Amino acid sequence: MNFNDKSAFIAIIGRPNVGKSSILNRLLGQKVAIVSSKPQTTRTRIMGVLTEGIDQLVFLDTPGMHKPKNTLGDYMVKSINESVAGVDACVLVTEAGAEIRENEKMLIEKVKKLGLPCILAINKTDTISDKEILLEQIIKYSNLFDFDAIVPVSAETGDKLNELKDELKKFTAEGGHFFPDDTLTDQPEKVLAAEMIREKILRLTEKEIPHGTAVVIERMKVREDKNIMDIDATVYCERASHKGILIGKKGQMLKKISTYARQDMENFFGCKVNLQTWIKVKEDWRNKENLMRSFGFDSNDFQ
Repeated sequence: MNFNDKSAFIAIIGRPNVGKSSILNRLLGQKVAIVSSKPQTTRTRIMGVLTEGIDQLVFLDTPGMHKPKNTLGDYMVKSINESVAGVDACVLVTEAGAEIRENEKMLIEKVKKLGLPCILAINKTDTISDKEILLEQIIKYSNLFDFDAIVPVSAETGDKLNELKDELKKFTAEGGHFFPDDTLTDQPEKVLAAEMIREKILRLTEKEIPHGTAVVIERMKVREDKNIMDIDATVYCERASHKGILIGKKGQMLKKISTYARQDMENFFGCKVNLQTWIKVKEDWRNKENLMRSFGFDSNDFQ
């Protein structure tokens, strides 16, 4: 270990659907967190590691702060609280032109209480043309908290993300890197594959169906004689009617979900993928801790 190398743990926080995962993926230059237009896409804390020279930034992408409606929601909020408690700094992500929400005020109060340095990243600047709106927004947030820096960015175009990264590097401290320099994420391959499928469900289905699904990878194995990975996945939903929608007429929806997910898997894992996907019903699983544990949620977070 080179003790002249520097590291910092950074929590990415904010309300749902402001682009936290998109910013993480852009900063890393690789997709490790799923993205959709629907709120509460991220369910657990996802770690991404960016190493550039002597600097290593360890990002914790958290679920969006929201009022829990079920056991899964409680789990997500606890994940936010635990992530923020153990970092060197935070990035509060908000949306350009949006009013300050109560859940954002709650996050700011939490950061204040912990005495953490924090950068405000105003995302989606590509969606507004009137810079006066942006200036007014900056003033409103500045009145709430003394941010170490305020950086308007666009995860969609990549604008100003290098400036955000440079600001974050100011929080690094000597003592060596916590992870090997080629580390990208702490997520197991099975979790990454499951999330790729769940992202396609979020993007392709409507209303309450996406958030009532969980994906479990039952088998994941590379064939010895060929550069092919066999993946068996089960998608759990809460109602029989949802199962029908996920399968679709003559199986077309399930085929579309699986095809798009397989393409992502092949790009990420660098090999051909044979993906087999099944749909099963587990009623009200979001309120059943034993089922959530079996789906891979950390049992320690239900205490």
